[in-house]
Amino acid sequence: MKNTILGLHHITAIAGNAQKNFDFYTRVLGLRLIKKTVNFDDPKTYHLYYGDEAGSPGTILTFFPWDGITAGRRGTRQATEIGYSVPAGSLAFWQDRLDKNNVIYNKPAKKFGEEYLTFLDPDGLKFELTVSKDKDDRQPWVTEEITAEHAIRGFHHVTITTNKIDKTAEVLTAAFGYRLEEQEVNRSRFITDAVDVAAIVDLVEAPGETAGHVAGGSVHHVAFRVQDEETLMYFRDKIVAMGLTITEKIDRNYFYSLYFREPGGVLFEIATDNPGFSVDEKVAELGTALKLPAQYESSRAEIESILPKLN
Repeated sequence: MKNTILGLHHITAIAGNAQKNFDFYTRVLGLRLIKKTVNFDDPKTYHLYYGDEAGSPGTILTFFPWDGITAGRRGTRQATEIGYSVPAGSLAFWQDRLDKNNVIYNKPAKKFGEEYLTFLDPDGLKFELTVSKDKDDRQPWVTEEITAEHAIRGFHHVTITTNKIDKTAEVLTAAFGYRLEEQEVNRSRFITDAVDVAAIVDLVEAPGETAGHVAGGSVHHVAFRVQDEETLMYFRDKIVAMGLTITEKIDRNYFYSLYFREPGGVLFEIATDNPGFSVDEKVAELGTALKLPAQYESSRAEIESILPKLN
Protein backbone atom coordinates (compact mmCIF):
# COMPACT_ATOMS: atom_id res chain seq x y z
CA MET A 1 0.00 0.00 0.00
CA LYS A 2 2.87 2.41 0.75
CA ASN A 3 4.25 4.49 -2.13
CA THR A 4 1.54 3.13 -4.43
CA ILE A 5 -1.23 4.70 -6.46
CA LEU A 6 -4.37 2.75 -5.51
CA GLY A 7 -6.41 3.43 -8.64
CA LEU A 8 -9.03 6.18 -8.85
CA HIS A 9 -10.02 8.14 -5.75
CA HIS A 10 -12.71 10.45 -7.16
CA ILE A 11 -13.74 12.29 -10.31
CA THR A 12 -15.04 15.85 -10.24
CA ALA A 13 -17.27 17.34 -12.94
CA ILE A 14 -19.22 20.53 -13.66
CA ALA A 15 -23.01 20.64 -13.70
CA GLY A 16 -25.73 23.21 -14.25
CA ASN A 17 -28.81 23.14 -12.02
CA ALA A 18 -28.08 21.63 -8.59
CA GLN A 19 -31.56 20.14 -8.10
CA LYS A 20 -31.49 18.37 -11.48
CA ASN A 21 -28.05 17.05 -10.65
CA PHE A 22 -29.17 15.79 -7.23
CA ASP A 23 -32.33 14.17 -8.65
CA PHE A 24 -30.49 12.40 -11.45
CA TYR A 25 -27.68 10.91 -9.40
CA THR A 26 -29.72 9.91 -6.35
CA ARG A 27 -33.03 8.95 -7.96
CA VAL A 28 -32.17 7.75 -11.48
CA LEU A 29 -28.72 6.26 -10.84
CA GLY A 30 -29.34 5.40 -7.20
CA LEU A 31 -26.13 6.82 -5.74
CA ARG A 32 -25.93 8.20 -2.22
CA LEU A 33 -25.34 11.89 -1.54
CA ILE A 34 -22.46 11.52 0.90
CA LYS A 35 -21.43 15.14 1.36
CA LYS A 36 -23.13 18.48 0.81
CA THR A 37 -20.54 21.23 1.09
CA VAL A 38 -19.29 24.21 -0.96
CA ASN A 39 -16.61 24.93 -3.50
CA PHE A 40 -13.48 26.02 -1.58
CA ASP A 41 -12.84 28.74 -4.20
CA ASP A 42 -16.48 29.77 -4.66
CA PRO A 43 -18.42 29.23 -1.41
CA LYS A 44 -21.66 30.45 -2.98
CA THR A 45 -21.66 27.24 -5.06
CA TYR A 46 -22.28 23.71 -3.84
CA HIS A 47 -19.76 20.91 -3.99
CA LEU A 48 -21.87 17.73 -4.04
CA TYR A 49 -20.36 14.28 -3.49
CA TYR A 50 -22.03 11.01 -4.51
CA GLY A 51 -20.85 7.46 -3.84
CA ASP A 52 -21.48 4.29 -1.90
CA GLU A 53 -22.67 4.15 1.71
CA ALA A 54 -19.44 5.45 3.26
CA GLY A 55 -17.98 7.38 0.33
CA SER A 56 -15.31 4.78 -0.35
CA PRO A 57 -12.44 5.87 -2.61
CA GLY A 58 -13.10 4.61 -6.12
CA THR A 59 -16.85 5.31 -5.87
CA ILE A 60 -16.86 9.10 -5.39
CA LEU A 61 -18.25 11.36 -8.11
CA THR A 62 -18.40 15.05 -7.23
CA PHE A 63 -19.92 18.12 -8.88
CA PHE A 64 -19.65 21.87 -8.91
CA PRO A 65 -23.17 22.91 -10.00
CA TRP A 66 -23.22 26.40 -11.53
CA ASP A 67 -26.75 27.24 -12.64
CA GLY A 68 -26.79 28.73 -16.14
CA ILE A 69 -23.25 27.68 -17.05
CA THR A 70 -22.58 27.25 -20.76
CA ALA A 71 -22.29 23.73 -22.13
CA GLY A 72 -18.85 22.22 -22.50
CA ARG A 73 -17.56 20.49 -25.60
CA ARG A 74 -15.93 17.06 -25.66
CA GLY A 75 -12.58 16.87 -27.41
CA THR A 76 -8.92 16.26 -26.80
CA ARG A 77 -7.06 17.37 -23.68
CA GLN A 78 -10.00 16.14 -21.61
CA ALA A 79 -11.33 13.27 -19.58
CA THR A 80 -14.21 12.46 -21.92
CA GLU A 81 -16.14 9.63 -20.26
CA ILE A 82 -16.61 7.98 -16.88
CA GLY A 83 -17.07 4.22 -16.62
CA TYR A 84 -19.14 2.72 -13.80
CA SER A 85 -19.06 -0.97 -12.89
CA VAL A 86 -22.40 -2.82 -12.83
CA PRO A 87 -23.23 -6.50 -12.27
CA ALA A 88 -23.50 -9.10 -15.03
CA GLY A 89 -27.02 -9.30 -16.39
CA SER A 90 -27.98 -5.77 -15.30
CA LEU A 91 -27.74 -3.85 -18.58
CA ALA A 92 -31.30 -4.70 -19.64
CA PHE A 93 -32.53 -3.22 -16.35
CA TRP A 94 -30.47 -0.08 -16.92
CA GLN A 95 -31.56 0.30 -20.53
CA ASP A 96 -35.19 0.13 -19.42
CA ARG A 97 -34.58 2.54 -16.55
CA LEU A 98 -32.81 5.10 -18.71
CA ASP A 99 -35.56 4.81 -21.31
CA LYS A 100 -38.29 5.43 -18.73
CA ASN A 101 -36.45 8.48 -17.41
CA ASN A 102 -35.90 9.98 -20.89
CA VAL A 103 -32.14 9.65 -20.66
CA ILE A 104 -30.13 9.71 -23.90
CA TYR A 105 -28.32 6.39 -24.33
CA ASN A 106 -26.95 3.94 -26.88
CA LYS A 107 -27.73 0.25 -27.01
CA PRO A 108 -25.15 -2.07 -25.40
CA ALA A 109 -21.86 -2.68 -27.24
CA LYS A 110 -18.54 -4.34 -26.43
CA LYS A 111 -14.93 -3.30 -26.05
CA PHE A 112 -12.01 -5.19 -24.54
CA GLY A 113 -14.40 -8.13 -24.24
CA GLU A 114 -16.70 -6.26 -21.84
CA GLU A 115 -20.31 -5.27 -22.48
CA TYR A 116 -21.18 -1.63 -21.81
CA LEU A 117 -24.02 0.86 -22.16
CA THR A 118 -23.33 4.54 -22.93
CA PHE A 119 -25.55 7.38 -21.67
CA LEU A 120 -25.49 11.13 -21.02
CA ASP A 121 -26.47 12.90 -17.81
CA PRO A 122 -28.75 16.01 -17.90
CA ASP A 123 -25.76 18.25 -18.67
CA GLY A 124 -24.30 16.00 -21.37
CA LEU A 125 -21.62 14.31 -19.25
CA LYS A 126 -20.81 10.97 -20.87
CA PHE A 127 -20.92 7.69 -18.93
CA GLU A 128 -20.55 4.01 -19.57
CA LEU A 129 -22.09 1.26 -17.45
CA THR A 130 -19.63 -1.62 -17.85
CA VAL A 131 -19.97 -5.28 -16.93
CA SER A 132 -16.43 -6.04 -15.82
CA LYS A 133 -14.84 -9.33 -16.85
CA ASP A 134 -13.33 -9.37 -13.36
CA LYS A 135 -15.65 -9.88 -10.39
CA ASP A 136 -16.54 -6.68 -8.53
CA ASP A 137 -17.47 -7.52 -4.93
CA ARG A 138 -17.95 -3.96 -3.71
CA GLN A 139 -21.16 -3.51 -1.73
CA PRO A 140 -23.36 -0.95 -3.48
CA TRP A 141 -25.71 1.65 -2.09
CA VAL A 142 -29.24 0.42 -2.84
CA THR A 143 -32.62 2.10 -3.07
CA GLU A 144 -36.23 0.92 -3.24
CA GLU A 145 -36.03 0.95 -7.03
CA ILE A 146 -32.44 -0.24 -7.54
CA THR A 147 -31.50 -3.44 -5.74
CA ALA A 148 -28.06 -4.98 -5.27
CA GLU A 149 -28.43 -7.20 -8.36
CA HIS A 150 -28.43 -4.08 -10.55
CA ALA A 151 -26.81 -1.29 -8.50
CA ILE A 152 -23.68 0.63 -9.49
CA ARG A 153 -20.57 -0.60 -7.65
CA GLY A 154 -18.23 2.34 -8.26
CA PHE A 155 -15.80 3.34 -10.97
CA HIS A 156 -14.68 0.88 -13.61
CA HIS A 157 -12.52 3.29 -15.64
CA VAL A 158 -12.03 6.82 -16.83
CA THR A 159 -11.25 7.73 -20.46
CA ILE A 160 -8.88 10.51 -21.46
CA THR A 161 -8.81 11.73 -25.05
CA THR A 162 -5.57 13.29 -26.26
CA ASN A 163 -3.85 14.22 -29.51
CA LYS A 164 -0.85 12.07 -28.60
CA ILE A 165 -0.80 9.60 -25.73
CA ASP A 166 2.93 9.13 -25.09
CA LYS A 167 3.51 11.80 -22.42
CA THR A 168 0.24 11.02 -20.60
CA ALA A 169 1.11 7.33 -20.72
CA GLU A 170 4.51 8.13 -19.25
CA VAL A 171 2.87 9.74 -16.21
CA LEU A 172 0.63 6.71 -15.76
CA THR A 173 3.43 4.15 -16.11
CA ALA A 174 6.64 5.81 -14.88
CA ALA A 175 5.08 7.85 -12.07
CA PHE A 176 1.87 6.02 -11.12
CA GLY A 177 2.84 2.40 -11.73
CA TYR A 178 0.18 1.56 -14.32
CA ARG A 179 0.93 -0.80 -17.21
CA LEU A 180 -0.46 -1.08 -20.72
CA GLU A 181 -2.84 -4.03 -20.70
CA GLU A 182 -4.33 -4.03 -24.20
CA GLN A 183 -5.22 -1.90 -27.22
CA GLU A 184 -8.19 -1.67 -29.58
CA VAL A 185 -7.85 0.66 -32.57
CA ASN A 186 -6.87 4.04 -31.05
CA ARG A 187 -7.82 3.14 -27.44
CA SER A 188 -5.09 1.95 -25.04
CA ARG A 189 -6.08 0.46 -21.70
CA PHE A 190 -3.78 1.06 -18.74
CA ILE A 191 -4.28 -0.77 -15.45
CA THR A 192 -2.73 -0.84 -12.01
CA ASP A 193 -2.28 -4.17 -10.22
CA ALA A 194 -2.29 -2.42 -6.83
CA VAL A 195 -6.09 -2.73 -6.54
CA ASP A 196 -8.79 -4.93 -8.06
CA VAL A 197 -11.37 -2.22 -8.82
CA ALA A 198 -11.37 1.41 -10.06
CA ALA A 199 -8.01 0.44 -11.55
CA ILE A 200 -8.33 1.37 -15.24
CA VAL A 201 -7.46 4.44 -17.30
CA ASP A 202 -8.19 4.37 -21.04
CA LEU A 203 -6.23 6.71 -23.31
CA VAL A 204 -7.80 7.51 -26.68
CA GLU A 205 -5.44 9.02 -29.24
CA ALA A 206 -7.10 11.42 -31.69
CA PRO A 207 -4.31 13.33 -33.51
CA GLY A 208 -6.49 15.66 -35.58
CA GLU A 209 -9.30 16.29 -33.12
CA THR A 210 -9.94 19.76 -31.68
CA ALA A 211 -9.32 20.42 -28.00
CA GLY A 212 -12.45 20.25 -25.90
CA HIS A 213 -13.87 23.02 -23.72
CA VAL A 214 -14.35 22.32 -20.01
CA ALA A 215 -17.69 23.77 -18.83
CA GLY A 216 -21.13 22.30 -18.09
CA GLY A 217 -21.22 18.54 -18.60
CA SER A 218 -17.42 18.21 -18.48
CA VAL A 219 -14.98 16.48 -16.17
CA HIS A 220 -13.04 19.09 -14.20
CA HIS A 221 -10.35 16.76 -12.84
CA VAL A 222 -9.45 13.13 -12.18
CA ALA A 223 -8.16 12.20 -8.72
CA PHE A 224 -5.89 9.23 -8.03
CA ARG A 225 -5.81 7.52 -4.66
CA VAL A 226 -2.99 7.12 -2.13
CA GLN A 227 -3.06 5.75 1.39
CA ASP A 228 -1.84 8.75 3.39
CA GLU A 229 0.01 12.06 3.43
CA GLU A 230 3.47 10.49 3.49
CA THR A 231 2.66 8.67 0.27
CA LEU A 232 1.15 11.85 -1.16
CA MET A 233 4.43 13.69 -0.73
CA TYR A 234 6.39 10.76 -2.17
CA PHE A 235 4.43 11.21 -5.38
CA ARG A 236 4.90 14.96 -5.29
CA ASP A 237 8.64 14.36 -5.51
CA LYS A 238 8.13 12.00 -8.45
CA ILE A 239 6.04 14.53 -10.37
CA VAL A 240 8.56 17.31 -9.71
CA ALA A 241 11.36 15.02 -10.95
CA MET A 242 9.45 14.65 -14.24
CA GLY A 243 9.66 18.42 -14.72
CA LEU A 244 5.94 19.04 -14.10
CA THR A 245 4.50 21.81 -11.93
CA ILE A 246 2.51 20.56 -8.94
CA THR A 247 0.83 22.32 -6.01
CA GLU A 248 1.76 22.12 -2.37
CA LYS A 249 -0.37 19.87 -0.15
CA ILE A 250 -3.93 21.18 0.22
CA ASP A 251 -6.35 20.21 3.00
CA ARG A 252 -9.75 19.42 1.45
CA ASN A 253 -11.32 18.46 4.82
CA TYR A 254 -12.03 14.87 3.73
CA PHE A 255 -8.67 14.18 2.06
CA TYR A 256 -5.36 15.88 1.38
CA SER A 257 -4.55 16.75 -2.22
CA LEU A 258 -1.95 17.71 -4.77
CA TYR A 259 -2.86 19.01 -8.24
CA PHE A 260 -0.93 19.06 -11.49
CA ARG A 261 -1.76 19.21 -15.18
CA GLU A 262 -0.45 16.18 -17.04
CA PRO A 263 1.27 16.87 -20.39
CA GLY A 264 -1.85 16.00 -22.37
CA GLY A 265 -3.76 18.82 -20.69
CA VAL A 266 -5.96 17.04 -18.11
CA LEU A 267 -5.95 18.24 -14.50
CA PHE A 268 -4.84 15.38 -12.24
CA GLU A 269 -5.20 15.26 -8.48
CA ILE A 270 -3.60 12.87 -6.02
CA ALA A 271 -5.80 12.43 -2.94
CA THR A 272 -5.42 10.56 0.36
CA ASP A 273 -7.76 8.06 1.98
CA ASN A 274 -7.56 9.97 5.26
CA PRO A 275 -9.39 11.39 7.08
CA GLY A 276 -12.51 10.27 5.14
CA PHE A 277 -16.09 11.51 4.93
CA SER A 278 -17.15 10.50 8.45
CA VAL A 279 -14.79 13.06 10.00
CA ASP A 280 -17.69 15.52 10.48
CA GLU A 281 -20.79 13.31 10.09
CA LYS A 282 -21.68 9.81 11.20
CA VAL A 283 -21.89 7.36 8.29
CA ALA A 284 -25.65 7.01 8.79
CA GLU A 285 -26.04 10.79 8.47
CA LEU A 286 -23.74 11.48 5.51
CA GLY A 287 -25.04 14.14 3.14
CA THR A 288 -27.89 15.30 5.38
CA ALA A 289 -26.42 18.62 6.56
CA LEU A 290 -24.53 21.43 4.86
CA LYS A 291 -20.89 21.14 5.91
CA LEU A 292 -18.68 24.21 5.51
CA PRO A 293 -14.90 24.55 5.52
CA ALA A 294 -13.81 26.28 8.73
CA GLN A 295 -12.93 29.53 6.94
CA TYR A 296 -16.56 29.94 5.80
CA GLU A 297 -18.38 28.92 8.98
CA SER A 298 -18.71 32.54 10.11
CA SER A 299 -20.59 33.25 6.84
CA ARG A 300 -22.96 30.29 7.18
CA ALA A 301 -26.16 32.35 7.30
CA GLU A 302 -25.25 34.27 4.15
CA ILE A 303 -24.11 31.14 2.31
CA GLU A 304 -27.27 29.22 3.26
CA SER A 305 -29.43 32.09 2.02
CA ILE A 306 -27.71 32.01 -1.39
CA LEU A 307 -27.44 28.26 -2.03
CA PRO A 308 -30.54 26.71 -3.63
CA LYS A 309 -32.52 24.33 -1.43
CA LEU A 310 -32.22 20.68 -2.44
CA ASN A 311 -35.48 18.74 -2.14
